[in-house]
Amino acid sequence: MALARLAVTAGEPAGVGPELIARLAATPLAADLVAITDRDLLVRAAARCGLRLELVDDQDAPCVRREPGRLRVHHVPLNSTEVPGQPDPRNAQHVLATLAEAADGCMGGRYDAVVTAPLQKASINEAGIRFSGHTEFFAERARADVVMMLASPELRVALATTHLPLAGVPAAITRASLERTLRIVHAELRAKFGIAEPRIAVLGLNPHAGENGHLGREELDTIIPLLDDLRAEGMQLIGPLPADTAFVPAQRVRYDAVLAMYHDQALPVLKSEAFDRTVNLTLGLPFIRTSVDHGTALDLAGTGRADPSSLVAAARMALDLVARSA
Repeated sequence: MALARLAVTAGEPAGVGPELIARLAATPLAADLVAITDRDLLVRAAARCGLRLELVDDQDAPCVRREPGRLRVHHVPLNSTEVPGQPDPRNAQHVLATLAEAADGCMGGRYDAVVTAPLQKASINEAGIRFSGHTEFFAERARADVVMMLASPELRVALATTHLPLAGVPAAITRASLERTLRIVHAELRAKFGIAEPRIAVLGLNPHAGENGHLGREELDTIIPLLDDLRAEGMQLIGPLPADTAFVPAQRVRYDAVLAMYHDQALPVLKSEAFDRTVNLTLGLPFIRTSVDHGTALDLAGTGRADPSSLVAAARMALDLVARSA
């Protein structure tokens, strides 16, 4: 039986991504790994890690067994040779080309899922290209409504808003946006995680979930009416819960996932508990996408010491999701 084909993008060439891919390839993970990046970049990364890496041009042929240290490559050339720790905007188009190949390859059936190493958003913007992140890129490429979720073995957290300044969050919490997000999370918990009747805890926007309007009216005016309407349809929704108590053990046993109103409302809890085991997922895409939960770690790039645990976890989760969808 052919192994699942995972497209793995290296992200920022000057970051830790290429070294993480070399270390992922060295594991016995039962997957047909296809690195979408510059071949010579991987050679240099493997050398910095002291690893022997056998690189093979990808020909789309099925693979039933992969030896540790063997890696297929879909070559996308760099525009400028990388200097570890120093992102170069000249490589912005290279990075975007790798993402486009991964997305198009998944939608075209060449890959079963995409796993992404971290990229440097600032470097792409400095090249004069508007770019806000992997999630938004894949959503636009696939013309899909998506939701960002981060998941560890113990906790799943979806986000109502993603990369917004805190001052812009209240205006973005609308009935329409929350309904769209909750429907996607509910559907994907069923389809991707096999949870027949998902229980979703919804956090309030304000401290103490608004304290009955004394600390803000978003709960009364927007969140509670929507939750009531969706409950009437049969969704199991808990909340809105105060964020400061939503993650205590007595609460966690009540839900399968959390919907947080903004990026830093819940992710510090998740990452402080399971930083090396947390995976970033994009829900709502017509393909499976997982990623590391950390950045480019420019201070570690080139040292060969970067920890591949999160990328390994992302690849394993991608394999689990592929198997569940088969």
